[in-house]
Amino acid sequence: MSEKTRIQARTYCGNVSRSLLNSPVLLQGWVDTVRDHGHLLFAHIRDISGLVQVVFDPETDAATYALAQSLRSEFVVAIHGTVIARTPENVNPHIPNGDIEVAVTHLDLLSKAKTPPFMISEKDIVNASEADTDPIAENQDSTNSKQAAAGKVDEDIRLRYRYLDIRRPSIQKNLIARSKMARAMREVLYTHDFHEVETPVLTKSTPEGARDYLVPSRVHEGKFYALPQSPQLFKQLLMIGGMDRYFQIVKCFRDEDLRPNRQPEFTQLDMELSFVDEETIYKLIEELLESVFKVAGHTLTGPFPRITYDEAMESYGSDAPDLRPGMPLTEVTDLLPNSGYKIFNMIVEKGGCIKAICLKNQADVLSKNVLQNEFAMKTIQKMGGKGLTWMKYEDNEFQSNIVQFFTPEELGAIKDRLGIENGDVLFMVADTNRRTVNEVLGRFRVFIAERQGLLKSNVFAPCWVTDFPLFELKDGAIHSMHHPFTQPNGPLPEAGDSAGLLALKARAYDVVVNGQELGGGSIRIHDSATQHKVFELLGLSQDDIKQKFGFFQTAFQYGAPPHGGLALGLDRLVAMALETESIREVIPFPKNRAAICPLTEAPSEVGSDQLTELHLKLTPRPEV
Repeated sequence: MSEKTRIQARTYCGNVSRSLLNSPVLLQGWVDTVRDHGHLLFAHIRDISGLVQVVFDPETDAATYALAQSLRSEFVVAIHGTVIARTPENVNPHIPNGDIEVAVTHLDLLSKAKTPPFMISEKDIVNASEADTDPIAENQDSTNSKQAAAGKVDEDIRLRYRYLDIRRPSIQKNLIARSKMARAMREVLYTHDFHEVETPVLTKSTPEGARDYLVPSRVHEGKFYALPQSPQLFKQLLMIGGMDRYFQIVKCFRDEDLRPNRQPEFTQLDMELSFVDEETIYKLIEELLESVFKVAGHTLTGPFPRITYDEAMESYGSDAPDLRPGMPLTEVTDLLPNSGYKIFNMIVEKGGCIKAICLKNQADVLSKNVLQNEFAMKTIQKMGGKGLTWMKYEDNEFQSNIVQFFTPEELGAIKDRLGIENGDVLFMVADTNRRTVNEVLGRFRVFIAERQGLLKSNVFAPCWVTDFPLFELKDGAIHSMHHPFTQPNGPLPEAGDSAGLLALKARAYDVVVNGQELGGGSIRIHDSATQHKVFELLGLSQDDIKQKFGFFQTAFQYGAPPHGGLALGLDRLVAMALETESIREVIPFPKNRAAICPLTEAPSEVGSDQLTELHLKLTPRPEV
């Protein structure tokens, strides 16, 4: 770097504008594209703020021009020059500073670059005719370049070279927005008297639903730390410690089975408040989400609708309902006590359930072939259903191959209950298992709304789901639906009363937007006896309780305030607000779908000496 470069203050590329006409500037960044016009050489220089065009003229400085001819994409440069106006015919309306350029007077080549495995430049942000002749890229891997320009580079290649992928303006934009959203969260919480407190990353393994990531101790042979699935116990201990209002943006870890949009490590905004009820938390989170979505240019307005867990399951077939398409599941069992449709009759006689949804104004675009051969014969089976009944309503009458099995009175009652009008389509699902009806028709509801383009982008429908069950039955045993620290909304039944346990509600709540749970929380148990009994109801022995939660139980004996909290999944929240296809697009260095880091190749094997130090020995997995 020249002495001249070190002395002059830097100007960011995106800040070069007509306000700096005829002013000297120092640009420092990467070469985005190069175009050699024979007598002049043009380049776009890119940094985190944007890009600007520079021009090298041999008549200005022959040595600088000669050096510029060696420039290639992704070389790192420092450029001195003067801001000048472009001629009218050369103005580029596709970039903010397309009416100016920088006439270069001096060039420092700071770092050379190999040919990238994919194109970094996102040329759609500039005029294609102006940026389509990078003479270097044309002689390199043109296949990769064309794929990158079309956004079709294999994700594992992008993640293997994530440091290059991050240079792309779209990824930088996501990460900058994520930073601004985190700042917005902090600003809201600071105004409500929260304190940011860090909790341990090496902690004790406790059952919280998913598997723990374990960390062997070198100095304590045969013992392990666990990476936290959440800071749950520590944030409650902070409330016992009198910190009153705590938050942190924290890494959490869960060794879960692979899912497309999950990460083994994830970031959440975690918070806890003392002397609080649900209403205070609802209001606070609504204000916080309004602030976060505002960063992305969207408007959320509270108060959000509130739906109980039971209502959500009955009306939408999901505890994270997408409210955008409407179409609630509507019970019609009582309208068909003895219809001529034998399948329905058999189900009703066995105490089953029939529910329906009404798809508005789609009768003319859904053919009978699609309704029958695609939806009824294939789609519904993939969603776990045995069958799907459909009818169109056109010209003031129902049309379907099974209409004749229903009386005019039955059809009229269904029409009135669902508010069916000309142009609508009716779908019905029936089964002896009510839960199956809800889940299958709930999945179909979202499928048909998405297929027919009813889930519009840039539309956000938030809600609170409340009054979750405290317990659920899994593999014949009682488990916490959320976690064992959730306050019951009533007295605890005895261990043998399975029906009473499963009927008991919790003071738990989730905030849901567009069918995705963005966060969840609860009012916590703050009474030692109640907490101990919940552990017992979950089947923990006295030794288990002492070994896993002894320190926690002891703390409760010194005066615990009523408290509650919530955690928001930051990765998922940012991805939704920015409307990206995957949470990996808003995480700086994510794992891939197989929970592998292509960049570092983690997880990886370690040397036998490391295993020996940790008192570990690998054994072959037994053959099945």
